[in-house]
Amino acid sequence: MMDTEVTSTEKKIERFISTLEAMGSSAENQRLREALGWQESTYDSIKQQLLEESRIVPGQGRGGSVALATTTYTANKESATSLEVREVSVPYLKTKMKADSSSRDGATATPAAKTLAPRNGVIKKSDLYSSIWASCDELRGGMDASQYKDYVLFMLFIKYISDKYGNSDDFAPPVVIPPGASFKDMVALKGKDDIGDKINIQVIQKLIDANTKLARSDFPDFNDPNKLGEGSAMVERLGNLIAIFEKPELNFANNRADNDDLLGDAYEYLMRHFAQDSGKSKGQFYTPAEVSRIIAQVIGISHASTKASTTAYDPTCGSGSLLLKVAAEVGRQITLEGQEKDVATAGLARMNMILHGFPSATILSGDTLVNPKFKDGEQLRAYDYVVANPPFSDKKWSTGLNPANDPYHRFTWGEPPAKQGDYAYLLHIIRSMKATTGKGAIILPHGVLFRGNAEAHIRRQLVHSGILKGIIGLPANLFYGTGIPACILVLDKENASARKGIFMIDASKGFVKDGPKNRLREQDIHRIVDTFRRSADEPRYARMVPLDEIASEKNDYNLNLPRYIDSSEPEDLHDINAHLNGGIPERDIDAFAADWQEMPALRHALFEAERPGYARLRQPMAEVRSIILAHPQFQQFRSKVETLFGKWQQAVMPLLTGIQPGDKPKALVAQVSETLLTTFHAAPLLDPYDIYQHLMDYWAETMQDDAYLIVADGWMALPRRIMETDKKGKIKDKGWTCDLLPKPYIVARYFADEQAELDAKQAELESIASQIAELEEEHGGEDGAFAGFDKINAGPVKDRLTEIGDDADSADERTVLKQWQQLSTREAALKKTVKTLEAELDQQAHDHYVTLSEIEVKTLVVRDKWLARLQANVQQELDRISQTLAQRIRELAERYGTPLPKLEDEVAALSVKVGAHLKKMGATWK
Repeated sequence: MMDTEVTSTEKKIERFISTLEAMGSSAENQRLREALGWQESTYDSIKQQLLEESRIVPGQGRGGSVALATTTYTANKESATSLEVREVSVPYLKTKMKADSSSRDGATATPAAKTLAPRNGVIKKSDLYSSIWASCDELRGGMDASQYKDYVLFMLFIKYISDKYGNSDDFAPPVVIPPGASFKDMVALKGKDDIGDKINIQVIQKLIDANTKLARSDFPDFNDPNKLGEGSAMVERLGNLIAIFEKPELNFANNRADNDDLLGDAYEYLMRHFAQDSGKSKGQFYTPAEVSRIIAQVIGISHASTKASTTAYDPTCGSGSLLLKVAAEVGRQITLEGQEKDVATAGLARMNMILHGFPSATILSGDTLVNPKFKDGEQLRAYDYVVANPPFSDKKWSTGLNPANDPYHRFTWGEPPAKQGDYAYLLHIIRSMKATTGKGAIILPHGVLFRGNAEAHIRRQLVHSGILKGIIGLPANLFYGTGIPACILVLDKENASARKGIFMIDASKGFVKDGPKNRLREQDIHRIVDTFRRSADEPRYARMVPLDEIASEKNDYNLNLPRYIDSSEPEDLHDINAHLNGGIPERDIDAFAADWQEMPALRHALFEAERPGYARLRQPMAEVRSIILAHPQFQQFRSKVETLFGKWQQAVMPLLTGIQPGDKPKALVAQVSETLLTTFHAAPLLDPYDIYQHLMDYWAETMQDDAYLIVADGWMALPRRIMETDKKGKIKDKGWTCDLLPKPYIVARYFADEQAELDAKQAELESIASQIAELEEEHGGEDGAFAGFDKINAGPVKDRLTEIGDDADSADERTVLKQWQQLSTREAALKKTVKTLEAELDQQAHDHYVTLSEIEVKTLVVRDKWLARLQANVQQELDRISQTLAQRIRELAERYGTPLPKLEDEVAALSVKVGAHLKKMGATWK
């Protein structure tokens, strides 16, 4: 919109404020000015007036930023069906309400030095996920996950497009939202008897009419009494569902930047949970994101290798996640096309494309094998990149199709079995790849690698063609819908005729248990991709297998991975000679060759020769670990690792402290983690991928949320109170918190002495409590001092002491009761002291936030919080090295510590003892 269209200062101010609110209450100056469409002089004059009126405040950033001066989180009062929490930044309050562990009763009221502004409307990723998942609870009772997912995902979709495109000034916005079809219009329908019907007609149908790529089949029926209940039940359920997405923190206008896609990640989060809840028969619509990422990286697509005209295609696209992961590797708009047999799932894919910023993607419905929709003339369209996760072993693939007379010539290598459709999809992909440069990948069950008959003939042709570039074997139980292991076949027509081998990876052992399924970790993904790109042999993991070996009489084009890669763990063989004659076999000690290469003198410190080929421990088994830890060469090894960590820390410090509003957290963690991995490749004994995994786990757990807060608000670390509103509208103060910089870090750096005093009093209190418990237990029997007490407390004890007076016969009882009374008095005093110290420390910490400079906040967050945690993780890996070595040495020492002759001598000695005892008892033992 041109500047001349704004005719008055008042309107300009109103538009400035409303646009800033829509962007999450905080924005960079340049970004806000571009959103307003104003000249720089106009923007600066309005901004200056608002600053002078204290309606906005300046913030940090490369180009500066502004934020609304007063922003509060308010709970939606209409949603009274669940407990809501609102977060309000206020000075430290004195309250009689019960506080949590971070806000103790008895705190004195000392207002903070200034009003604390809350973080802006950008919600943490973890909070977003849990908030949206809560919406499923409104629907879960009456429907299967495969049904209620449609409603929840539509709500996510309509909220997103309303926030993102509802006030768009674009000439041709990616999504057109006609009047009456926005999320606000849905809010206006809450409580109306015909809410379901109105959503169908007034919102969904208008969206379909205004956007040619959307179809009625893409959306659920909001007026279905069988799923949503009848009458008032439907009205209440839909009202509650809408209310969840009304939360002010779920403002998606300001929640994405290029591939840093908060909504797309939330969508995948929901899809993964829906797939898990849907059970075996309905989980096919979701390809695990980890597998999709591997495929996107091994096919070789990247920003450098693509241009705007690059094309990517998925013939069985499901919800589109695999296709989108390919696009994410590019980092620019490319042509995305996909076909999906299930009509409802195709609708999910279309919404998914819009949510991920690819509204131009084309998703069509239909059976790809029988009726492929993407053609050039009468031939299949050829693409730069083709990826797919088709249904495994599809038994109905040929229904409606005559493979012998296929008009697209897909089955010239042979017809796949009628009841086994895996190769049908593979051949379709090969035909859809560009003739000399096309690349692709497909996920298939392992059976395609070794099954015989018609598939064996096709496999022979595939190997001879040179198109099969690689095979990646995946762990079992990764996919929703099947527990069988799958593999990725990587295809490449470029230089296919010159290809001399197939690169094989057996990655079946690299995963973590995640509920009922297995899941690839970040380190597993990275290791697979790194190994594939290097195409270098790695024992028990990867091999470049020559075509001659595959075609040999022994293998006969069988591609089953165990034929070429032995990934089994070496067997722990027992040494009979050692069992008979004692000593630890040198062969077992040699298994730690890498340790001895790094620490050669340590081996000599632990072992000495006993006889040729066998050794014994120099010191008792119990001292092995302490010997390792104290050895100078282990200390040198530790120092090397710590130096490497310091080197990495020095390299990434400018990146971490340099985070500013508008930065991209995903790009940040990619750079930081790659630097870590590269650095620790030089670390002896440690697996650099284990170190990498620690960082990625901590990123997902904490750093990710912190980074998103910083890019939204800058380095702002101010506490805010948490006000809880119950179903009756009553507000309770639940204490204060600070997301970016929690209280323990403030206390540790600035109030260590106060914390030490508090810890000492708490330790003393625990000791007194323990003494009281012991006293009560010791004298709680029938004849004990506390035998007649229903409950032991100060009142009954005092009464009993009065009752027995100076009675000489009760002297022992009186001593016990007085001892209890003294301990109880001390305990009460300590409780009061601890409570006071806690309250004082809590307030001191709270009030200290406003004094922090930006440099101090950066130091606390980066050094004390982030890097200290990662340094502790590296220390864990060092400890694991020493523990593994010590444990194995003890195991070997125990295994061979009692040889057969010694066992015989011990048995003989015990037999003599038993015989002697029996003789004394008058018994004989033959």
